[in-house]
Amino acid sequence: MIHFGKHKMERNDPCWCGSGKKYKFCHSDFDQKLFRFELQGYEIPGHELIKTPKDVEGIRKSAVINVAVLDEIGGKGLFVKELDQALRDKRTDLSVHSLKDMPVEIPEDLPVIGFSEREDPRDVLVLPEGISDPSQMDLTKPIGTSSRRRMLQAQELFPQARFESVRGNVLTRLRKLDEGQYSALILAAAGLRRLGLEKRISRIFSEEEIIPSAGQGILALQGRRGEDYTCLDGFFSPKSAIAAAAERGFVCALGGGCTSPIAAHAAFAGFFGPMILRGFYYDEDTFRIYRKKITVQADSPEEGLAAGRELAAAVLAEAGVSNRQL
Repeated sequence: MIHFGKHKMERNDPCWCGSGKKYKFCHSDFDQKLFRFELQGYEIPGHELIKTPKDVEGIRKSAVINVAVLDEIGGKGLFVKELDQALRDKRTDLSVHSLKDMPVEIPEDLPVIGFSEREDPRDVLVLPEGISDPSQMDLTKPIGTSSRRRMLQAQELFPQARFESVRGNVLTRLRKLDEGQYSALILAAAGLRRLGLEKRISRIFSEEEIIPSAGQGILALQGRRGEDYTCLDGFFSPKSAIAAAAERGFVCALGGGCTSPIAAHAAFAGFFGPMILRGFYYDEDTFRIYRKKITVQADSPEEGLAAGRELAAAVLAEAGVSNRQL
């Protein structure tokens, strides 16, 4: 069985892939949109889409943990260990994660085998229904975001605003916004676009204004060591692999994880051009924010990783903590 982040492919399906395994794709309503968006132009003939249980108890009892609803039950990566165990038990053949939510340390026996083309990695401002101008925000109400990374950077853009956590999936958060609980939300552009909700976007923050989370907009495919996944080669993006190595290398060098107030974003100046890597670091001891940028030629994940570490070293040197034990 392949678990496509939220999509499962079972062995009794008439869809053949790679070394002769059979798979079935499984989805919720959200997942089908994500699946079709991410795999557009990538053909796996004969597959069947089936429904997965959406309720938490159904997910807990199912053979594969459905990570589509992790935000609904309170935590990114909450079921990563269960997904890993399902791979080890051969109940699944492949897990697909949002890279930004993956731990920086990956088990050696369950390697990341590839990365999708990147969706829009930027963060966006979403206003209540009927309001399109950010100047009309009711700042007596908080801006909703559960990400400290977003909050710390948005405070520089909206110093007069206050921020509060908002829980739930995208649709739940939008409902809370439209009910008047918040003046605005800060969300990932990729999630809204995949749901067909790009019309709700009121402002797109540039990578300079709010540096995205490392890996934001990229899907990571994780499998078992020794398995044949050549059937998915056409889905993988070499540029995403370089960007992922650079961004996660930066976060890892600073001792961060997928929920740390650390951010990194890599962009390329044309297909053969240099990589522009931006980093954001919040020092928990001094409460200071550091932003730095480097431009390097990175043509492989190894060179991307080296760039991430170089940028992290520059940030730590500026912060005066180069010798701190992280």
